[in-house]
Amino acid sequence: MSMQFSVLASGSSGNAFYIETNKHSFLVDAGVSCKKIGELMEKIGRDPAKLDGILVTHEHSDHIKGLGVMARKYRLPIYANEKTWKAMDGMLGEVVTDQKFVFEVEAVKSFGSLDIESFGVSHDAAEPMFYIFRSEGKKLVLITDTGYVSDRMKGMIADADTYIFESNHDIEMLRMGRYPWNVKRRILSDVGHVSNEDAALAMSEVIGDRTKRIYLAHLSRDNNMKDLARMSVTQTLASRGIEVGSHVRLFDTDPYIPTDLAAV
Repeated sequence: MSMQFSVLASGSSGNAFYIETNKHSFLVDAGVSCKKIGELMEKIGRDPAKLDGILVTHEHSDHIKGLGVMARKYRLPIYANEKTWKAMDGMLGEVVTDQKFVFEVEAVKSFGSLDIESFGVSHDAAEPMFYIFRSEGKKLVLITDTGYVSDRMKGMIADADTYIFESNHDIEMLRMGRYPWNVKRRILSDVGHVSNEDAALAMSEVIGDRTKRIYLAHLSRDNNMKDLARMSVTQTLASRGIEVGSHVRLFDTDPYIPTDLAAV
C-alpha cells in the first residue's frame, strides 16, 4: 500500500492526523496531549517513537497543544513555515534548534516515495497552510480551518483519491446558538471555518473520477452534528450530480476516537 492514514482526533477540542508509507510516517498537528496521541496511535497499532516528524498547519492551540512535549519526548523534527514558527514562539516550551525545520507555503518536501506539498488557506492565523500527500500515483488532501476554498486551492487539491475536508458548522445552528456575536461573526467570516453546505459546494468542484473517500472533519462540538453534516453534504453533492454511496463514500471523524487505519 502506497499510503495509509488515520484521523486520530478532529474537532474544536484538538486535531491530529497520521499518515504513513512503507518507509516513513508523520503526524500533521498535535492538538491533543502527548499522552493522548500515544493512546490514539496505540489504538491503530502504531508507535509515536517511530514517527519521522510532525507537520504543523498553524499555531492555534487545538493544533499544537501537545507539540512541544511530543518533540521533546520523541526527539521529533517539527516542520512549519517561518511566520508560524514566530507565532509559536513561547507556546511550545524549549525545542532545540536542530528539531526546527522550515516548510514554506506552496513548497514540496520529499521523503523517499512520499511527496508532501503545502498550500495556503484562509484562516485567522499567522500563515495557515495544509497539505497534499502523494505517493506511487495516489493523492490525499487534508484541508480544514479555512473560511472559504479559493479557486487556487481548488486547482491544487482537485482529483484526489481521498479528502479529509472541513465541515465545521451548520449555519442555522451557529446563528441560533449560545456563542457571542463576535465569535459567530469570526466563524462565518472568510478567515473562519467553512459550513457543511459551503464545504460540499467546494467538494463538488474538486471531486474527480478517482475520488472514493471523503472524511468530514473539524466538526464544531456546539454547532454541528455528525448526522447533520453527512445529510447536508449528501444533499448538496446530489444537487450537483454526485451521488454519495455510488460515486464517493462519506466517513465521520471524531474528537476522541481515531478512524481506522485505511489505504488511500
